[in-house]
Amino acid sequence: MSKQKSVFFCTHCGYESAKWLGKCPACDTWNTFKEEIISKTVSAPAWEEKGHRTVNKPMRLHEISSSSEKRLPVPDGELSRVLGGGLVAGSVILIGGEPGIGKSTLMLQLGLLTENLKTLYISGEESASQIKMRASRLKIEAENCYFLTETLTQAIFEEAKKLQPDLVIIDSIQTMQSSHIDAAPGSIMQIRQTASELIRYAKETNTPVFLVGHITKDGAIAGPKVLEHMVDTVLQFEGDQHFTYRILRTIKNRFGPASEMGLYEMWSSGLREVTDPSRVLISHEEGGLSGVAISAMIEGNRPLLIETQSLVSPATYGTPQRSTTGFDAKRLNMLLAVLERRCGFRLGQQDVFVNMAGGIKVTDPAVDLAICVSIVSSMEDMAVPEKTCYAGEIGLGGELRAVARVENRVAEAARLGYKTIYISKHNTLQEKVTGIAIKKFGKLNEVFEDMFG
Repeated sequence: MSKQKSVFFCTHCGYESAKWLGKCPACDTWNTFKEEIISKTVSAPAWEEKGHRTVNKPMRLHEISSSSEKRLPVPDGELSRVLGGGLVAGSVILIGGEPGIGKSTLMLQLGLLTENLKTLYISGEESASQIKMRASRLKIEAENCYFLTETLTQAIFEEAKKLQPDLVIIDSIQTMQSSHIDAAPGSIMQIRQTASELIRYAKETNTPVFLVGHITKDGAIAGPKVLEHMVDTVLQFEGDQHFTYRILRTIKNRFGPASEMGLYEMWSSGLREVTDPSRVLISHEEGGLSGVAISAMIEGNRPLLIETQSLVSPATYGTPQRSTTGFDAKRLNMLLAVLERRCGFRLGQQDVFVNMAGGIKVTDPAVDLAICVSIVSSMEDMAVPEKTCYAGEIGLGGELRAVARVENRVAEAARLGYKTIYISKHNTLQEKVTGIAIKKFGKLNEVFEDMFG
């Protein structure tokens, strides 16, 4: 027998209440509760044989096997890096991004290129002919990838039981619906129910599942926040449609580091891996231009060299502007205060614009030194010495603080042919790196005196 009831959900966080509330007690937002009429039925999943459900029993710690997770190889090197070294059997990966950024293209390429795994690609948004047209554009021939246009999870599980796939891709989770819930597709209850069924399928059949998710206008993955807590890995596909580069970033990962980054280039024939992102992110190779400095940063386990650009000009319209692209605006205000108070540069009546080349968003504090150098370079209209890069965090006292994994930063700079790197004197290198001069200073003004005199 089915049971019907009326439930109120917070559209912001997914909090459930038996009555309407003006303010959500979980996320403190106002007027976000909406009523949904749901109907629940209880039945066994389609992939389970009757009477053959696995029953887990409690075990002591020494009885649990300590073997590492079995990982399935992925032909996409950047995706494998972001996942932590491959696909873990039975894992559920949620990938989100803006419309048209390339989520479906990335998943279609994964299904077509993974010849060693039988892949079931479920499309709830596109017809079979539309998928065929996109696959023809990618120019990839595959015999081990099967496509199904379906939105009902019970029908999907019936086909999965017949096919026995090694990998399942759902595009997208917002279009899925379950017959156990009488609610519209895309509603909070349907997203939570269908995700729960897919996660249970993945765990009980040991099959990895990819879930493609939409995002809201503020950049968060659409649906209740609990969706991100339910899955094993959350990936964010970032980038601007006007730029050719796309960034695949890990937000959460139960089987690997949660700070990795993969870089892709969008071509007419699909997405192409960028194996050497440092050369891509450094777009300006010519010398003699002021306001440009190279920073040696760390993204996850990967050292990168990124170009920081600054422009300083007199404030024509009264109030000075402070604008950043790819960098925290509050941290920029702090660096400007340090430059004015500790180093004597008058920036109070200057417009300051800072840009991270390539459209990448930077959170590593080691870029502080390069940003300060680029700002002073633009203000004084003096070019930074060629083949020079920087890695240092700036404190409120104007001191140059040590940064983590400085050996990797120095080695990456030397590999790309840079001759000099400025770091903090408090950094100690465990391994000697040849081919590059290492200059160590303790104060920010000492760096400026050495560079500009």
